Amino acid sequence: MTTESATMIVGDRMAVEPIMIRADASLTEAAALMDHHHIHGLPVVDASGSLVGVLSQTDLARARATEYLWVNWPGLAVRHLMTSPAITIHRTTPLAIAARKMERHHIHRLVVVDEMDPLIPIGLLSMTDLIHAIAEELAPVGVPPSVVEPSPAPSVGPEPEATPDA
Repeated sequence: MTTESATMIVGDRMAVEPIMIRADASLTEAAALMDHHHIHGLPVVDASGSLVGVLSQTDLARARATEYLWVNWPGLAVRHLMTSPAITIHRTTPLAIAARKMERHHIHRLVVVDEMDPLIPIGLLSMTDLIHAIAEELAPVGVPPSVVEPSPAPSVGPEPEATPDA
């Protein structure tokens, strides 16, 4: 481990200007936003832009799997499923502490908030961001990661016999 990677902070890896959703938005809007941007979670803000929670793809999947929630989907808003309060972190926090916080809370993202105002989301740190940092930290310089090629699928049944050319 290098000294440089040991001091890496949240601000080095976070996604800036996170895609957010309002608490009063529909669940359909939230699902479409996540799908369109290929993201797994959204900070949730109120009408004034203050952080009030987080909505994850797991929350939406749970709603789909729960009969009561699914039949009521059209009338539900993000605020009905979001996790509140959001688990937050500051951009100056070391990545190792961020990883421990995610593990302790069993979550896959932390909302990065302004140092002066903990209700203003300024970024998002995801588990994927942490994995990229770990891979870079541990990778030997100049050596590409090894890739294991999948083995060919086993054949089912005997090979067809070749027909002679006529």
